Amino acid sequence: MPSMRSLVAVVLDRGSASPAEIVLSARKLCDVVFVCDGSRPDGAEALSAARELAAVCDVTGLTEAEAITAVARLQPDGITTFSEYQLRRTADLAAALDLPFHTPEVADVLTDKLRQRAVVNAAGVDATKCRVITDIDDLPVVLAEIGFPAIVKPRHGAGSTDTYRVRSLAEATAAVGAFFGAADDPRDFVVEEMLVGDPSIAGTEWGDYVSVESVATHGHIRHVCVTGKLPLAWPFRETGMVVPAALPAAWTQSVCDLADAAIRALGIRVGVTHTEIKLTADGPRLIEVNGRMGGYVSELIQRGSGYDLRRAVLEAALGRSVEPPPLTFTGVAYQYLLTAPPGATRLVRLAETSEILAVAGVRDVTVTARPGQPMGWRSGTEGKLGMVRGEATDHTSAAAGIAEIESLWRPVYE
Repeated sequence: MPSMRSLVAVVLDRGSASPAEIVLSARKLCDVVFVCDGSRPDGAEALSAARELAAVCDVTGLTEAEAITAVARLQPDGITTFSEYQLRRTADLAAALDLPFHTPEVADVLTDKLRQRAVVNAAGVDATKCRVITDIDDLPVVLAEIGFPAIVKPRHGAGSTDTYRVRSLAEATAAVGAFFGAADDPRDFVVEEMLVGDPSIAGTEWGDYVSVESVATHGHIRHVCVTGKLPLAWPFRETGMVVPAALPAAWTQSVCDLADAAIRALGIRVGVTHTEIKLTADGPRLIEVNGRMGGYVSELIQRGSGYDLRRAVLEAALGRSVEPPPLTFTGVAYQYLLTAPPGATRLVRLAETSEILAVAGVRDVTVTARPGQPMGWRSGTEGKLGMVRGEATDHTSAAAGIAEIESLWRPVYE
């Protein structure tokens, strides 16, 4: 008789891997069942896509206890999520089913930017000021303590949504007034001191921050890759990534050491993490630790080195020891996110992509935006119009190719 394959329950939502990518990475490793809530944003679409690829456990409308019972009936050998928005729910399911994942307490801290700062600051990992605001009237006192420049962002969230840098009380008041303007959206925000990057460390053509992709199993942390970034678009929108990062060896070690200290301070013992780190004149500084695989990074790492980070997520969920090999990059792989300029409110007409496809090293161009679509900085990285994927022999050639792409991307906006 054929042996029974392991089963991993994947709690599905908007996140860093699609159902098709997850199923592809699970081949020869395990079967997958998607746990889906159709009431979530894009939930009905996710349910439909998941059903075409694997088994589905529909928990729409179920209480927490009913959802636990529904997943327990499947007898999964592991559970995980690729979504920031499902970390806490996945942690609760894992605890109830005695499966390896973040504990509910760790998941709470990972998804709460105020509590995460408090934990890493108390552990001596960093010392970045962070305070909560629940009303616009909190601003004067909080900003008097934090100082300028400062960052205002949601206490819970991902992808730089509603993230804004402020240089004065008037600027902060205008931004926070927009945030708190919707009565049906009662969110807390945090104000943090802004970490000022040094563009000379990675090079002025690259961003002044990086991310460290790590995997933890049984409390043992392995750092898979340091991912370089492109410069941010106003106010805090990502514009792309590159592997390997354009960092001197000493800096690579320093950012990995900082990621290691932060992961340990937060009590993470299992799973893949995505730690963002600012490159400053005073050394690396912690931006935040994300308790799941980072967005877009798995495709980039696999294209650049052949390593499948999504598979590592599934292996960790099964409780297996994951030992990533030292990654070998034969060149430089990049993703360039097509973004709208500051002030654009609506996309009128898309640009032709044929000229971009002709740029040396460009592999493909995917445009997801449509004419008439509203534009705006508040949607953060998710507000991108599309993506260009490419390769180059070295960082200089990659930067030149990206600069050429930027010059050729000319949509019309209002």
